[in-house]
Amino acid sequence: MRTTTGWRAAGPTTLRRAPLERRDPRPDDIAVRVDYCGVCHTDLHALRSYDPHARTPLVPGHEFTGVVAGIGPEVTAFAVGDRVAVGNIVDSCGACAMCEAGQENFCHAFPTLTYGGIDRHDGSTTLGGYSREYVVREAFAYPLPSGLDLAATAPLMCAGVTVWEPLRSLGVRPGSRVAVAGLGGLGHLAVKMAVALGATTTVISRTQDKRDDARELGAHDLVASTDARQMARARDSFDVVIDTISAPHDLAPYLRLVAMDGTLSLLGYLGPVTVETTDLLIGRKKLSSAGSGGRRATAEMLRFCADHDITADIEVLPSSQVDTALDRLRRHDVRYRFVLDMSDLD
Repeated sequence: MRTTTGWRAAGPTTLRRAPLERRDPRPDDIAVRVDYCGVCHTDLHALRSYDPHARTPLVPGHEFTGVVAGIGPEVTAFAVGDRVAVGNIVDSCGACAMCEAGQENFCHAFPTLTYGGIDRHDGSTTLGGYSREYVVREAFAYPLPSGLDLAATAPLMCAGVTVWEPLRSLGVRPGSRVAVAGLGGLGHLAVKMAVALGATTTVISRTQDKRDDARELGAHDLVASTDARQMARARDSFDVVIDTISAPHDLAPYLRLVAMDGTLSLLGYLGPVTVETTDLLIGRKKLSSAGSGGRRATAEMLRFCADHDITADIEVLPSSQVDTALDRLRRHDVRYRFVLDMSDLD
């Protein structure tokens, strides 16, 4: 076993610095020195439900970048010193229909999550990227294209691929009309990617306050969801509506924005929803969702972002301020993603 240092949950709102054990690299493993780790709403949810008396520790973090520090004897894709990125899935069965289709994120045997997952070999619980080192199968690590900043790329590994998959699977291309509801960690990346794909892109926000931000990200327009006249003018206007709103909300106003044969894709709120069938019937509209991405899509997303100079808009904090980052994230006080600098764990 290898010992590293990281941030372990001490309760629903706090973490403490602690030594962590990592496995020695297996033949197809790489050891990654974690340099930057994004802070995701999933981390908040995991901490909120964590029992501090549990026998299994919780170490959050599932979108990180760094440098290869060691390799197993069968590793062929990486060498020590290579820049690397890791997302929220670190293994899958590799044999089910979803894995064979390149959608390891939908593995029928359930993918091994970067933290809080079960290792397929030894049954241990995975510990996340709020640490100085992580050991992972090389198949679930991704070479970081040159030109992509290590810190600003980290959120692409969760938030980025989460919006990339529906944009690609729904065929967004030049001439497509895309709306993005919510301008946060997911939404701002959805805007950047939709614009780079050639779509006419509109932000849907509660007020006009984010109009300048939307323009800076490349959006062509902003519609205020609280303005009935603006929403009425935008009815049946969009081929794809990417809904990144994280709180429960009525889907009907957003379905009315979808054009005939278009799709509303729910990415932010994944709880139970209620839909009137007629809101789908009138216009043959579709309701879909997506979560994370498979290996093929993740690698494609990174290449696309490198080609189009897309990274997350971030605020970097030393990892010692992780509690501050989580508290501010709870209050939505971030534009648009926190990233922890893990170098203070040395």
